[in-house]
Parts: sequence; C-alpha cells; structure tokens
Amino acid sequence: MTQTTTPIRATIARAATARILLSVGLALALAACSSTVTRSGSGSTPKYGATTVVQRGDTLYRIATDNGIAMRDLAAWNGISAPYTIYPGQRLSLYPGGGRSTAPTRTAGTSKPVTRPTTPATTAPAATLAPAASSVKWRWPVDGQLLSRFEAGQPTKQGIDIAGSGGAPVRAAGDGTVVYSGSGLVGYGELIIIKHDEQWLSAYGHNRNRLVNEGAVVKAGQQIAELGRTGASRDMLHFEIRYNGKPVDPLRYLPRK
Repeated sequence: MTQTTTPIRATIARAATARILLSVGLALALAACSSTVTRSGSGSTPKYGATTVVQRGDTLYRIATDNGIAMRDLAAWNGISAPYTIYPGQRLSLYPGGGRSTAPTRTAGTSKPVTRPTTPATTAPAATLAPAASSVKWRWPVDGQLLSRFEAGQPTKQGIDIAGSGGAPVRAAGDGTVVYSGSGLVGYGELIIIKHDEQWLSAYGHNRNRLVNEGAVVKAGQQIAELGRTGASRDMLHFEIRYNGKPVDPLRYLPRK
C-alpha cells in the first residue's frame, strides 16, 4: 500500500509545482505586456523648432516613427490629409504650429493637448496659408482648357487639371531644380516635381513621357515632359503648387488668361 501511494503523491506534488511555475510565468508575461502597452501608448513627443526634409522613398509613417511621433499627429501638424502623400524636397515640421497657425493637437494616449509655449493660435484653412505674393514668376505649364479646380481639404483636388493633346509639351512653371522624376506616387502617373526655392514646389502629373531627370536645373518655359494620361482617364496635366509642402490654389499665382 505504501509503495503504491508514494508515486501517486510524487506525481501530485510535481503537478502542483508545475501549476505554480506556470502561474508565475503567466503573471510575468502579463506584466511585461502591460509595460509594453504603457510605453507604446505614451503618444507623440514634439520637437519644437525642428524640421525635416522629405527624401526619395520616405513615407509619412516612416518619418513619424523615426522621430517618435504618431503619424496622424505629424499629418495634422503639417496640414496633410489622407492619403498622406508627401514629396521629395518637402519640409515637415516636427511640432504643432510649425510655420503656420494651428489649433492645439491632441496626442494619442493622453487627454491633455500639446501646444507651443507661445500665444494661442487659431486654425486657418489650407488654401489661405500661402502669402499673397510669391518669389517665383509663375507661368502656365500647358495651354488648354481648365477641367477641374483646386478645393482645399479635398485629397483628390489639391491642384488643377488642364486638358491637352497627347504629346503636347509640358513646360516648367518656374525656374528650379527637379527633385523627383518617376512614377512611384499612386494616382499621379508619370510625375515630375520641381523645387523652386525653400518654400515653393510645383508638381506635374499624368505625363506620357518625362524628359528631365532628378537633379536637372530647369528654366521657366523649358519643356520637361510630354502631356499624357498615365494614371488618368484622358489626356491632361495635373498641376499643383505647394508652399512649405502644403497645397495652394494654383489659380492664385498663375497669370490670368
């Protein structure tokens, strides 16, 4: 009888020990998970006064992550709406209110708004952010009928669409340097972006053929592409002007026809 009960008691003891170890391990695992969640939910850390310039291949998510900022916060601070398209050469502020008036931005995981340590700011529509005058002597990139106009806050109408015949010359709207020439941005087809100075960019989409490479210095009126319909339903040019990375109404700057 004694020989029979001894193995049984040993088995019960081992099972009890295993349950204790499992409970301890589970508690430690839950504690680790809780610690991780707390850290990841701490929200954005603004870098007041700091900016970064978008490089080829960058995404808004990558820039935000590299700087310890939630992507939606970085988008809000720079007036970027979905689908969160950014351009090479574009300068992004890594803090709320950078270079424009803005309302306080709430960060993820906190109930307190993050504000600049200055006077209260006010919210302004994206279309009114650009100054009344530009240092660039703008000219029309193509001759043709205006198909659609700029609408502030509309992701698909951040510029104007101009009709034209396939193969017609697309010309630089101002002096500058080509900072992007490719087809990597969804919805723009064959795209060219020109940087005119530290504040101003222009973009030319749906081209049939690109005639300039990145790094090329171009003059206003110089042909940079052939008009086409890549990424579009008809032959046309999609044209944007951006001030500090934010889209503005091109018709405010192009000469009146």
